[in-house]
Amino acid sequence: MPAYSLTKTRFVEGLWQGLLVAESAGASPPHITVTVQDAPVRGVTVTATPDPGRWAVDVPVPVQAVGDGVHTFLILDGASGEKLDSFTLIAGEAAGEDMRTEMALLRAELDMLKRAFRRHCTETG
Repeated sequence: MPAYSLTKTRFVEGLWQGLLVAESAGASPPHITVTVQDAPVRGVTVTATPDPGRWAVDVPVPVQAVGDGVHTFLILDGASGEKLDSFTLIAGEAAGEDMRTEMALLRAELDMLKRAFRRHCTETG
């Protein structure tokens, strides 16, 4: 059973923010490590909140991770190596191709639903 749970609270202006909650009372904050493309992300902060066993986690998105392609950030408990959460940035050509593929899939599904609905109306009408 994980010792901590991490929930995203918001992602704005290049800063991913989350709430880290300890599963057991009196736990100390873990050492959080964040990686993108197997490189550590610098500037990650874990700040105590007024509630015991809860911490605010801020993960700045480095400039190097903003560009064409898919960049997945892994947020890990540094001691155990357990994955607490992750988030992905998709930009540039990869995003365009993904969107076109997704739109084509949605169109195909819509066409299938239209045919099925028309067939249903003909058979029951």
